[in-house]
Amino acid sequence: MIVKGRVSKDLEITKYLARAGEAPVLFENLDGHRAVGNLWASRKRIEEALNSNSEQLSSHMLEAMGSPSPPQEVDRAPFEENVLTEFDLRESAIPRFYEGDGGRYVTAGVIITEYEGKRNMSFHRMMLIDENRLAIRIVPRHLHALHRRAKSNGEELKVAVAIGLCPSVLLSAAMTVELGTDELEIANTLRQLCLKEPVAVRRIENGLLVPAYAEYVFEGRLTDELTDEGPFVDITGTQDAVRKQPILTIDRIYYRDDAVFQIILPASPEHYLMMGLPREPVIKKAVSVAVPEVHAVRLTEGGCCWLHGLVSITKQKEGDGVNAVLAALGAHTSMKLVVAVDDDIDVYDDRAVEWAIATRFQGDRDLLIVNNARGSSLDPSASQTTAKIGIDATKPINSTSFDRIGQ
Repeated sequence: MIVKGRVSKDLEITKYLARAGEAPVLFENLDGHRAVGNLWASRKRIEEALNSNSEQLSSHMLEAMGSPSPPQEVDRAPFEENVLTEFDLRESAIPRFYEGDGGRYVTAGVIITEYEGKRNMSFHRMMLIDENRLAIRIVPRHLHALHRRAKSNGEELKVAVAIGLCPSVLLSAAMTVELGTDELEIANTLRQLCLKEPVAVRRIENGLLVPAYAEYVFEGRLTDELTDEGPFVDITGTQDAVRKQPILTIDRIYYRDDAVFQIILPASPEHYLMMGLPREPVIKKAVSVAVPEVHAVRLTEGGCCWLHGLVSITKQKEGDGVNAVLAALGAHTSMKLVVAVDDDIDVYDDRAVEWAIATRFQGDRDLLIVNNARGSSLDPSASQTTAKIGIDATKPINSTSFDRIGQ
């Protein structure tokens, strides 16, 4: 879908993106800028872009996590066509999505940094403060650790914000790996596996390597200053709290001629997939340790691709369904509901999964509840801990009375 008329970046953009569902929307005039949303809002479109089906993509992501490889450094990048040291981010395409939001937000920005030989690439929401500063939401993971180390040495952390990226980079940026494992190198292996070509990178002024085909790159410093960040409507479609978060100061902006500013609508299918899709192969690997034959894992859109999951297995012994549930819950601690089904149930078909629950599950024998477990801070119903539910909707081994006839 192409929108040629002028659209306001203050709330109006949300109506277009929400109405379009999974369809991409190109805005030719978002208050004077070109922008795109819903670009990677469907599994099929992501798989086609990476020349894969769901099984291949899951396998490739898992292999890439275990075998990162250096990207290809190039001498020139399209984003160097325009370089600004004087600018006002308030004049940019950064939108405000919902009435209750604390401000305008960068939502498709991938942060790249390196400190003491460790490079990290990760997604973060960034709230516009003024002409060159953003408040960045950081949870206690790798960027937080590198920023803390820099501060302890009396230094600011050099960063780059890359916007307008291919799925191989976006999916890798959302992966959870050990500190010191380079997500940019994971992206390179993933692109090699899927498309037989490397991720090209270019070194910017502050010395960081960034994807060469980004539409925009913001070069800056993560300072030791804190400010209020939020409220923000996050992945569940509910409002996240206001917190004190670090300030990112931008020193330089690079962008391509006719650049397109990528936008991910919060609590949309694209938001779900960018967060959830990279978790599925990790869950599958963990379940495969507990159960010999695992066919598919899906984080469901109804659970925001974060809180609810499905696992398809072939049982070898009774109890494998429960073991699969427990392994899945342990592999992705934000999940609070997992359903295990047999291999004759398509986990991408919600009706088939519900049918399995309706005909193969009994609450008094097949329901598992784990109390007082760590859950997700994004779950508005949770307190400090959460209750987790497992549903074993697999049929007994060697039983034919649970088979679906005529399907």
